[in-house]
Amino acid sequence: MAKRNTHHVVPNSKGGWDVKKGGAQRSSGHFDTKKEAEAAGREISRNQGTEFVIHGRDGVIQRSDSHGHDPNPPKDKDSKKEITIRAFQRAYESHNRDKKH
Repeated sequence: MAKRNTHHVVPNSKGGWDVKKGGAQRSSGHFDTKKEAEAAGREISRNQGTEFVIHGRDGVIQRSDSHGHDPNPPKDKDSKKEITIRAFQRAYESHNRDKKH
């Protein structure tokens, strides 16, 4: 299995937040707020085509974004879109049906 390239937003033990490339000791950048680190990290990740992983203060992964390089993409994007459309239509019809009664 190929090793995936990643960038992470992680808490810094001395305060603030760091953006680090997966497996690196040094950070790509240090930021006072998590929001700033996420913005910078997302830009770096997009530019380098890596998966972007955001950790919480406790180090646990909170969310990630593959920026279109998902190692496990949905098999059929159109069927997912179709399911969403059908769900919306059912909700709309149900809402209108309830309004009439």
